[in-house]
Amino acid sequence: MIDLKVVRENPEAARRSQEVRGEDPSLIDALIVADDARRLALIEFETLRAEQNQLSKSVGSAKGDERGALLESAKALATKVKAADAIRAELEEKTNALQLQISNLIDPDAPVGGEADFIVLEEIGTPRDFTKDGFEPKDHVEIGKILKAIDTERGAKVSGSRFYYLTGPGALLEFALINFAISSAVKAGFIPVIPPVLVKPAAMEGTGFLGQAAENVFHLEEDDFYLVGTSEVPLAAYHRDEVLEELPVRYAGYSSCFRREAGTYGKDTRGIIRVHQFDKVEMFIYCKPEDAKAEHKRLLQWEKDFLNAMEIPYRVIDVASGDLGSSANRKFDCEAWIPTQGTYREVTSTSNCSEFQSRRLNIRYKSDEGTKPLATLNGTLVAIPRMIVAILENHQNEDGSVNVPAALRPFLGVDTLLPA
Repeated sequence: MIDLKVVRENPEAARRSQEVRGEDPSLIDALIVADDARRLALIEFETLRAEQNQLSKSVGSAKGDERGALLESAKALATKVKAADAIRAELEEKTNALQLQISNLIDPDAPVGGEADFIVLEEIGTPRDFTKDGFEPKDHVEIGKILKAIDTERGAKVSGSRFYYLTGPGALLEFALINFAISSAVKAGFIPVIPPVLVKPAAMEGTGFLGQAAENVFHLEEDDFYLVGTSEVPLAAYHRDEVLEELPVRYAGYSSCFRREAGTYGKDTRGIIRVHQFDKVEMFIYCKPEDAKAEHKRLLQWEKDFLNAMEIPYRVIDVASGDLGSSANRKFDCEAWIPTQGTYREVTSTSNCSEFQSRRLNIRYKSDEGTKPLATLNGTLVAIPRMIVAILENHQNEDGSVNVPAALRPFLGVDTLLPA
């Protein structure tokens, strides 16, 4: 939720943020009008209530006819106070509803544009030249069959398209990735968490996933639960309605994630790049707002350290304003090189959500100036399916075997995944 004070003091910046996101700037004007009306209604209500309190004191000390007259006045005033409170509550609800429709104010340093207008910040590693190795690379589906590691056909038989089984070395590779990710996070000072994956509407709305992202959320209508698309949701809601005394607090959540992938039919239908269910380790940070940019850089570095350990070529991009999502004011993606596609594909992402989520979830911290909203940030340490794709394709051998990155060997117990 955006800060009303910031909108009042700098409406042009708020309108600009909406415009570069490709969203409606007129919502800012509507919010300002609603907030002005709300503030006036609050003044009217508080003035009448103060008058009512004063009158109540007068009634207590009055006698006889004077007391009767004051009681009649108090009765009439109580009706006015009740009506004023109703108007105040209605305008407060209207203002709040408008606030919830408006995305976070973007960082001025974020690139402006749509999905294709990102800026490449750096490229790490050199894509492998398979012609020098004397063979044409196989895609992850072919390698998965050779290793008996991925079974998309039975996944479709049991659950439908975009589902899969990880079997044998595929399952062991997932466990190795998770264990390496969690051990790395703990060394970096993160608290490991296994959160619930079914959450109430307030948790989804509080993190900003019931607005433009709602179409990709699975909703269990009978019980009014949502299946999370990322453990960012339960980690953000973990401290809802709380005041934190010490910051930063860093969590690393492991969970299954569920996404409808609405509007993506026909995209990445082969294999396990875009699926409905997958496991992920997500980093989440609560910090002081003035520390958020530095924490964002740390999250990105932890993601890069993980990819470096996987020995995979990748690039880092600065995501453009129209592709940020409602909660983030800036986002960096790491994209791994996928040989058979001849392109980079997103494997991790880190977002600075500033105070947007904490205002919606009522999470504050103690400062010298009293309690204030804090900043929240998130970053994927590893999303299992896409990391498996990147490892299988980049480290494959001509016979379909796959060399295991050195960082994962202690967890897998082998140097090479061999054909079954």
